[in-house]
Amino acid sequence: MTTIVFMGTPAFSAPVLTMLHEEGHTIAAVVTQPDRPVGRKRVLTPTPVKEEALRLGLKVIQPEKLKGSTELAEIIALKPDLVVTAAFGQILPKELLDAPRLGSINVHASLLPKYRGGAPIHQAIMDGETETGVTIMYMVEKLDAGDIISQVIVPITEKDHTGTMFDALSEAGTMLLKETLPSILDGTNKRIIQDESLVTFARNISREQERIDWSENGKAIYDKIRGLHPWPVAYTVFQGENVKIWWSEMIDLHTEAEPGEIIAIEQERIIVKTGDNVAVAITDLQPAGKKRMAADVFIRGIGSKWTKGDRFE
Repeated sequence: MTTIVFMGTPAFSAPVLTMLHEEGHTIAAVVTQPDRPVGRKRVLTPTPVKEEALRLGLKVIQPEKLKGSTELAEIIALKPDLVVTAAFGQILPKELLDAPRLGSINVHASLLPKYRGGAPIHQAIMDGETETGVTIMYMVEKLDAGDIISQVIVPITEKDHTGTMFDALSEAGTMLLKETLPSILDGTNKRIIQDESLVTFARNISREQERIDWSENGKAIYDKIRGLHPWPVAYTVFQGENVKIWWSEMIDLHTEAEPGEIIAIEQERIIVKTGDNVAVAITDLQPAGKKRMAADVFIRGIGSKWTKGDRFE
């Protein structure tokens, strides 16, 4: 019987763990990030993977940092045949990568070598991609650079956002691993070397990336808003205060207004000029210090002072 150590953290990863358990694999331990404070009350909260592991009655290990830790030695001492990771959130030390008899593999949410790094789903949407996918790959010391075992393509529609694609890619990755794992276990799987000339990166989203630049074209701004929805959420600045933009629409509209200028306030949306003739209509927003609200609620309430001609910074 093959012994697996599973490593993952967010909701994206939990279905992968569930599948491995349901398929009857021996899971020696589940490694996930430590519990973190969540929300305004800073309630200490377990990761989705920890919650699923406890539901399944599996051993949980939560290292703050793997390299040089007692937890690392504990994991290696389990002598797993295979390490399976899915959005774990830490770099694996070489001694762990090399320990399993069958190697260490990763479920990565992009079509490698495109979008190596920690935010491949966000970046694909922000870049206006019409498709992405999942790659099962061997792990090496270099970030997401190991040989590809299998891939599946997943389409991105113009209505998709990071939340919907996390769900779609989690499901696709779970099924792909289920289909691929037998060949890994019996040694018949493919190994495709990544073409380094095609590598792009999707590093963790910075605060600077979250801010809307209204001089960009409307499609790019719309893609940024949906690429950052429902987390960490795009924002703009109005009269010195941050305003989160949760959702929007695109409108073909020619006007001589300046980028960032409010060119119309309708019953259910606030239409803003961009750097081209595709305007962005804000339909869901969150003023500083307030809760998220639909644009019609905002317009009837605290947004009643906003007028045509006002401009976002």
